[in-house]
Amino acid sequence: MIVPVVRNADEKDFTDLARSLIDITARARTKKLLPADIVNGTFSITNYGIFGSILGTPIINQPQSAILGIGAIKKRPMVISDETGSDSIGIRSMAYLTLTFDHRIIDGAIGGQFLSRVKWHLEHFNFQLVQ
Repeated sequence: MIVPVVRNADEKDFTDLARSLIDITARARTKKLLPADIVNGTFSITNYGIFGSILGTPIINQPQSAILGIGAIKKRPMVISDETGSDSIGIRSMAYLTLTFDHRIIDGAIGGQFLSRVKWHLEHFNFQLVQ
């Protein structure tokens, strides 16, 4: 498995990270990655959802510290609350995210907080900023 590395991801906001992922994915698909693009990673993202799987348990690629797994996006019924607190049922696109991490490096509470923050950013993402 070849895992391309986005450099200085911790210094990027969500939009810049998305742009970097688009760039490195395009270079990987066109076989234009350099050796420096695949070494010294600390965190991976895998998309097992591309095969239709909604849930998976990714394994850390040592010496990395964690890997985020993304399941297939499927439409599901959801309870939606409006500004008045009234509930209704609506159809929403949903995906499961999993986070596997090395507990020697990352405390479980911090891992959970990280996953919660990723969820928040995905729910509030502005696609117009990426273009």
